Amino acid sequence: MSLEPVLERIDHDLSQATDRLMELLRIPSISTDPAYKDQCEEAANWLVADLDSMGIAASKRATPGHPMVVGHAGDSGPHLVFYGHYDVQPVDPVSLWEKDPFDPVVEDTEQGKVIRGRGASDDKGQLMTFVEACRAWKAVHGVLPGRITFFFEGEEESGSPSLVPFMEKNARELSGDIALICDTGLFDENTPAITTMLRGLLGEQLTVTGPDKDLHSGTYGGAAINPIRVLTRIIAGLHDIEGRITLPGFYDGVPEIDPGILKQWQALGFDPNAFLGEVDLSEPAGEKGRSVLEMIWARPTCEVNGIWGGYQGNGFKTVLPSKAHAKISFRLVGRQDPVKIREAFRSHVRAQLPPDCSVEFKDHGTDAASQMSISDPAFEKARNALSQEWPNEAAYIGSGGSIPIAGHFKNILNMDAMLIGFARDDDLIHSPNEKYDLRSFHKGIRSWARILATLNN
Repeated sequence: MSLEPVLERIDHDLSQATDRLMELLRIPSISTDPAYKDQCEEAANWLVADLDSMGIAASKRATPGHPMVVGHAGDSGPHLVFYGHYDVQPVDPVSLWEKDPFDPVVEDTEQGKVIRGRGASDDKGQLMTFVEACRAWKAVHGVLPGRITFFFEGEEESGSPSLVPFMEKNARELSGDIALICDTGLFDENTPAITTMLRGLLGEQLTVTGPDKDLHSGTYGGAAINPIRVLTRIIAGLHDIEGRITLPGFYDGVPEIDPGILKQWQALGFDPNAFLGEVDLSEPAGEKGRSVLEMIWARPTCEVNGIWGGYQGNGFKTVLPSKAHAKISFRLVGRQDPVKIREAFRSHVRAQLPPDCSVEFKDHGTDAASQMSISDPAFEKARNALSQEWPNEAAYIGSGGSIPIAGHFKNILNMDAMLIGFARDDDLIHSPNEKYDLRSFHKGIRSWARILATLNN
């Protein structure tokens, strides 16, 4: 089947594709707020109807929370499983929006036309790039290239509580040759990317207790242990002078990056000074001898996200506090084991406690890192297809954040995932005035059309 008429159809139908996206954006499918339960149902129904209109057998599947949407098309060729999510973040504070967040518009800006509205970039606009590419293939050729399963979630923005049970229950139906996820972004406005590394996440909260009540620092200071001093000393000991994390066994399972991938990263033209300068910083603070891209994409971290204790009101109170608290997160890479790292962290803390101090821990979840095997020829085919659509050659990149669905595809369905998205760093996802470049939407549709062609060649 020829690709060129499909690309022509995409160009010709861009206005209609944008109108369809606007319809979906008008549905306030906020998954975190029970008040919007009906609207999440409405968004799921909209997607089922849209797939049905293309001749794709689709259905809404009930879960304990918001429904999944699953559709199937084709019966031969590589089996591709495309994932996206139709739920969106809350819009608060609504006063900071320049327009109604659920009355989307196409705006002219200095960087070109953008689609403004909640969910435009995360993830409705991204999801619809794939759907519109399939629509063009069906319109031109009557069938899709290969076998495709559509898998849309309605709880991604609220922690995906129904996702793992649903995937386990429907593993046979959802399993394929490779998963496609459109919830990431471009490296820059002209450079597409396939994200092949996602850092995992481990969260810990700890409370160190000393005396059984707050004490007068004049009466007890010097004689009584101060839990804030204990806690800050423990935290300071988590890194050495070279920026490495000191927990025993912490770097077990941390891989070195393939020289070929490092060469791709070096060719991206990333400016670490500009990156840090945007937030009024100038010096990288991570491991010595590592580039900034390595630090944020491929190296593990330990960060203090919050610390508190004692008097924090106006004025001054000479109190020696009873308790000190901190929240600490670890970003994980490669095959690091979050359970072992939690045990190592807690052992480290307990070993540093002086007499008369105790500690309590509260965990805030664990997600292992995900690393895709680019030895599968599908990855290089997709990278070449992206390179044909965008001005610059596509690159394999990492992500400092976590996208748990990629790990679920691997762990539950034994599938690698290609994370290909067209968002930009300035899309304001999760923030007021979210947008998606019309160029990203248009070229994203064309990109998926090219990828579908090459994966079925």
